[in-house]
Amino acid sequence: MATIYQVSELAGVSLSTVSRVLNENDYVSKKTKQKVLDAMEQLGYKPNSIARSLASNCTNSVGILVSELDGAFFGEMMSAIEAQLRAAGKHVIITPGHSEEDKEKSGLEFLISRNCDAIIAHVEAVSDEYLVKLNKGKTPIYLISRYVDQMKENCISLDNVMGGYLATKHLLEQGHKQINYIAGPLFKPDAYNRLEGHKKALKEYGIAFDEQSLFVGDFKETGGYKGLQHFFNINKEFTAVVCANDEMASGVMKCAREHKLDLPKDLAIIGFDNVHFTNYLYPTLTTVDNPVEKMGIMAANLVLKQVYKQNRANIEHIFTPNLLIRDSTTRLTRS
Repeated sequence: MATIYQVSELAGVSLSTVSRVLNENDYVSKKTKQKVLDAMEQLGYKPNSIARSLASNCTNSVGILVSELDGAFFGEMMSAIEAQLRAAGKHVIITPGHSEEDKEKSGLEFLISRNCDAIIAHVEAVSDEYLVKLNKGKTPIYLISRYVDQMKENCISLDNVMGGYLATKHLLEQGHKQINYIAGPLFKPDAYNRLEGHKKALKEYGIAFDEQSLFVGDFKETGGYKGLQHFFNINKEFTAVVCANDEMASGVMKCAREHKLDLPKDLAIIGFDNVHFTNYLYPTLTTVDNPVEKMGIMAANLVLKQVYKQNRANIEHIFTPNLLIRDSTTRLTRS
């Protein structure tokens, strides 16, 4: 059976050049690439993943750490990353961090121990300082949906402040002034920044932020349900609710219907993320588009460009959110 070393000798090129051809590296001339391919054909050489790893000192595997393995948001993210990497001949190893510091650290250390060539991480509990230090090790760390200034070239993130601002500004433009807010856990950067955007819009319209208008949820349907029930219990009048994600917005809708509210006439509701089910709720959910699929593809392309030296289009590091107006919000018709 032919070996990669024999291919190198017959083609008259170095082992590293054969490695670059095997790994579809774009920095090999067409002439040299053809010499290697001809040698492989002449020798009947069939590359396999082990040979590729030996030749290139890489495993052609990328670690992915996400907060959860379930839910529409993370499903779209993982699917986009995996598909883009698979198309480039790479494999993925996925592990969850569950938004807990010790589990995120354990997950990252596990992926490093598996000799992944790089890690794409959606992490929320570990500190910026920990990530910066970890990135100085043997395995490069790439962040998705998080921005760390010292690692900005390795980050793919969303302008969450702008997203929170757009959601609340839309309701203000519709005449709503009594707007409640259901946040995600505020230790999570995206949840904190979306709330900051909400406060920014209120301030722009001369409305003071009232702590009683805030409920901190859990980014799940139950958090939205409990949040709306809390607002009913404190008897504070409101005409609209902004939710920091779509899952909590769906929980708000369920609770509102149980209280016999006519949506959106009695209560306007807006979400965040634009996950696939939002267009199938009734009424269809007005939301802020979080282009998680595009961000996943971009994160994969960033790894392919920086780690595997493949030609990729310009990398977009910070995505701008867009407001999608549907049927769950309407102009306020009562004072």
